[in-house]
Amino acid sequence: MKKLYLTLLLVLFFATAAFAKVNINTANAEELATLNGIGKTKAEAIVAYRTANGNFKTVEDLNKVNGIGDKIIEKIKPDVTVGE
Repeated sequence: MKKLYLTLLLVLFFATAAFAKVNINTANAEELATLNGIGKTKAEAIVAYRTANGNFKTVEDLNKVNGIGDKIIEKIKPDVTVGE
């Protein structure tokens, strides 16, 4: 019974971690690069834009980053957040 309980806790932990959203205002380039359609170059562009212009108010503000358009935003929208 104890083994089953521990197994369920591990499954719950990893399921929760799998659904955690990436905060585009605090994530580093490595974290951003894990998003579908965002590679190293786009991730670095997001960080550079954020550094120069401040935090994003909405996920759609990613349109302001060179190389990121509506298709990419729609693809990553379920996986990202701008914060609380």
